[in-house]
This record gives sequence, C-alpha cells and structure tokens, in this order.
Amino acid sequence: MSVFGKLFGSGGKGGKAPTPQEAIQKLRETEEMLAKKQDFLEKKIDQELLTAKKNGTKNKRAALQALKRKKRYEKQLAQIDGTLSTIEFQREALENANTNTEVLKNMGYAAKAMKAAHENMDIDKVDDLMADITEQQEVAQEISDVISRPIGFGDEFDEDDLMAELEELEQEELDKNLLEIEGTEDVPLPSVPSTSLPSRPAKKKVEEDEDDMADLEAWAAN
Repeated sequence: MSVFGKLFGSGGKGGKAPTPQEAIQKLRETEEMLAKKQDFLEKKIDQELLTAKKNGTKNKRAALQALKRKKRYEKQLAQIDGTLSTIEFQREALENANTNTEVLKNMGYAAKAMKAAHENMDIDKVDDLMADITEQQEVAQEISDVISRPIGFGDEFDEDDLMAELEELEQEELDKNLLEIEGTEDVPLPSVPSTSLPSRPAKKKVEEDEDDMADLEAWAAN
C-alpha cells in the first residue's frame, strides 16, 4: 500500500466515502492543529532571536547556531502558512459544495411534493373545473334575480287605467275646492259704523301754535 493509501485510507470500491460534514470537520481540526504549530514556531523564533542577540559577539558560535535554528523555524512557519491557505481554500470549496448539495436536495424534495400535488390534475381537468364554477355562478345569479322579482303584485293592472283614475280623482278634488270658494261669496260682510270718529289735530297746526307762543314770550321779555 502506498504512503497516501496508509495516510488517507483505502479508496477501494468497498470503502465508504465520508460525508461533506465529516470532511469539513476533519479539515477544521487540521487547521486548529496547524494554528497551534504556528504559535509554537513563532515562540521558538522569538527565543532563538533573543539567544542570538544575547550572545552577539561574545559567543559567535552560539549566536550563529541560534540564527540557523531561527531560519529553519521560519521556513517551517512559511510552509505551514501555505498549507493553511490550501486547507482553508479546500474547506470553503467543500462547504460551498455541501451547501449546493443541500439546496439541490431540498429543491428536488419540493419538486416531488409539487408533482404529488399535481398528480391527479391536468389542464383539461382545470378547464372543466373553471367551466363548472362559471356555470354555477350564472345559475346562482339567475336564481337571485327570480327570487328578488315581485310576484303577483301589479302585473294584472293596466298602468294607463290607473293614470286615468288618478286624473279623475285630482279633478274631483279641484272641483270641490272651487265649490268651497264660491260658497264664501254668500256670507254677509259686517256693516260700517254710523258714528264718526273724533278728529285729530293736524301736526302742522300744533307746531304753528307753539311758534306763536314762543314769539309772544320773547316780546314780553323785551
């Protein structure tokens, strides 16, 4: 068996493929492991850098060894960064594929439900149903019109005869009113009184007498 076969398991026909959720979970666990490795390498790089600075020119050999270890750690850190980018891209692609799979699955489920709903229905049956509904509405309207129509009231009388009878009644009422007016002419009017009313002095005469009296008083005063 190859190295990849040992690492990822057998891919034979009898092997069961993992679900997208399982694969996504595995990738997340790998990301967490590599993130911890990153933290460890970053701390080691800081330690080696501090060792190199501490020794400096005093112990060049120790300083050089520390810088070499620092370079190795930085190389491993760069490799982990690239691996994390690849895993992140793969996980996002798998999540999108899983989302698309769920969407298609739900759409197929809805399509089956719609097909089951329309299983016993076709366009001809729908047309027949709508025609029946329209017919029943027309029947209901005709029944309403018949029920609301007056029955046996006024149909047996001629409208012209009724109008002629109404005109005769109006003429009788008019003649009656005229007779009542003519009867009032025979009633005697009250007699005029024979005694004359007392005369009332004219307003102008009174004013002239008042003026004469005022002149007389003025002359006497002088």
